[in-house]
Amino acid sequence: MSSQIFAIGDIVAWNSEAGRVSGRIRKILTAPFLVNGYQHHATPQTPQYEIESLKTSHIAFHKGSALTKLP
Repeated sequence: MSSQIFAIGDIVAWNSEAGRVSGRIRKILTAPFLVNGYQHHATPQTPQYEIESLKTSHIAFHKGSALTKLP
């Protein structure tokens, strides 16, 4: 579990198949949810984050442990 705390509007980075990506957190999800048939297991203790890529505007969903907060 990530020791960092993230908020809506934070700029974060993560590794993807295409390399390092950065984006802005749009939502904090604290309950299980489906995206394109894939079940994401978010809870209040282990939230997942909806992030919009700064470069492509693509929407991604990640656990806090996959994210690094950028200045």
